[in-house]
Amino acid sequence: MMSCNQRIVFFLWPLLFLQVSGQIVYQSHLFPKVGKPRQLIQEGRVRLVGDLSSAGRVEIYHDGQWGTVCDDGWDLVEAQVVCRQLGFPGAVSAVQGGRYGEGSGSIWLDDLKCKGSESLLSECSFKGWGVSDCSHKEDAGVVCQSDANILSIQFSVDNSLGLSGDLGLLFDREDGCDFSITVRDLGEESQLTFCVHRMILMSFPELNITKDSDNLTVDISQSCQSHVPGFLRYLYTRRIDVSSESAQCLHQLAFIFGVKKLMEDVGRVFTALIPEDSSFQTQLSMFEYSLRTGDLVLQENVLQYLSWNCEFFISSPVWSTISFHMMDALLQRSDLVLKDEAYLLEALERWIQVKGDEISQEQQAGLLSHIRFPLIPVDKLYDLQFSSSVLHKNQEILYLTGLLSGFEFNSLAFSKIRSHLDNTTSEYLPRIYTGDDWCVFINDTTIVYPYYNYYGQSSRYQIFYTPEHPSALYKDKRFQWQAWVYLTFQECSNYGVSCNSLPTARLTGYQYSNSDTIRYSNKLILSCKNENNVFHVQDFKNDLVEIPGNSTMGWSNPCPDSYNFRFVVSPQYI
Repeated sequence: MMSCNQRIVFFLWPLLFLQVSGQIVYQSHLFPKVGKPRQLIQEGRVRLVGDLSSAGRVEIYHDGQWGTVCDDGWDLVEAQVVCRQLGFPGAVSAVQGGRYGEGSGSIWLDDLKCKGSESLLSECSFKGWGVSDCSHKEDAGVVCQSDANILSIQFSVDNSLGLSGDLGLLFDREDGCDFSITVRDLGEESQLTFCVHRMILMSFPELNITKDSDNLTVDISQSCQSHVPGFLRYLYTRRIDVSSESAQCLHQLAFIFGVKKLMEDVGRVFTALIPEDSSFQTQLSMFEYSLRTGDLVLQENVLQYLSWNCEFFISSPVWSTISFHMMDALLQRSDLVLKDEAYLLEALERWIQVKGDEISQEQQAGLLSHIRFPLIPVDKLYDLQFSSSVLHKNQEILYLTGLLSGFEFNSLAFSKIRSHLDNTTSEYLPRIYTGDDWCVFINDTTIVYPYYNYYGQSSRYQIFYTPEHPSALYKDKRFQWQAWVYLTFQECSNYGVSCNSLPTARLTGYQYSNSDTIRYSNKLILSCKNENNVFHVQDFKNDLVEIPGNSTMGWSNPCPDSYNFRFVVSPQYI
């Protein structure tokens, strides 16, 4: 069982996908520039290039010029040396793969191996100045600790299910231990050895421990080694205390040892932090990490949040940096919240144009097949046939096939189309479209007495009209909807509604002439008044949505008393 005792908002994860434009070069914050005479740059000095003073591409000064560092062997130990040299208390993460943009000029350092005790990066072991087989696509970066990103988190994980606490004493005393675990850092500079019990380890199939096994060697960075005893003790007791300092190390150890339950428990801490980064850099980093560790729960939580905030995500600078795997996963989802399907296609085309040759023709075709052409508004569908995009040129047949299915959808009765459909297709399944034709906002969450305005209506009541269905066959048929938000039980009573919790949202409409052909999967979208990011999406059931509390809501509620309510009408063929 996991409970959070203390949490201060913080970006625990590295800001890996920073779009580098208008870069600012930061050097040690301990040396103010104002009023100081210009001094010669010292040999071996380091700086960070990026938009933040505490994060960026690492550059080092040698032989009269700045150069970069290759990410071969780049880990948290090396990042700690850099951050301490710059005057920060330590490092949050080591960043690889040129995520802070590609540098220029020399690549001064490669195959770095630091012990962690060095005061300068140049004191670490490396091939030699300028000796490298890397390109600038492998420029290393760091995220350093600063006053703005220090987090205090503590919680307990208890999966003991009645296991005796004496098992912990068995580990502590090493009584009868018959198995040796050696933990060494990735640079093989130091190692620790623990004596444990083979039968305990055999309960974790991932380790492939047999009766004949008597030792195991695990490679993990030196900065995580202090957390190994607590993790090994968890294997005995299924109990452990987790802090902000230990969370990522424990997650990595759980991945190495195949302890999936602990991975999920620690991963929930990361999940709680997902909504806190409106730049979406943290979410991208978490997704890539979840792929490496196979944490499907974390992966799904990241994708769900990005889906709910798809429109804001697409307009962010990091959109062009996302991987093929993330793009493929997103395009297959039906919970994307965005203006319309044409907006998604345009975003895909921009992404492919930026990626260029990185995305193969086969991959382009796979991504395009996830676009739901029939659900593109018909006027925009018509304009697409004249598109000169790279995707249209490269995938002309597939593109035209999509356009044809769109025109068929808008001109034929769905009963005709349905007879030729594959039951597994999602081509006609709507996402959550929030164009002006399909939604209305209610953002007045102030309780006012009396509950009605001059005209006898609540201040949290809206009437709006939508087409019966997005198909051109029904678009001119308008239907009336009524939306309410109830903040008190008295309001519910006044409207004859039975509310079990507050606030409660209600969306009702008239009976439709095509009720045997069209159904409505209407949604309520919640966001904070002063922020755009969506933190909750819920289906209407029997015309009602009762807003869940923090204990049952997928994300921690960041604005419990100040919602934006967005009512979305979502028709689809039966």
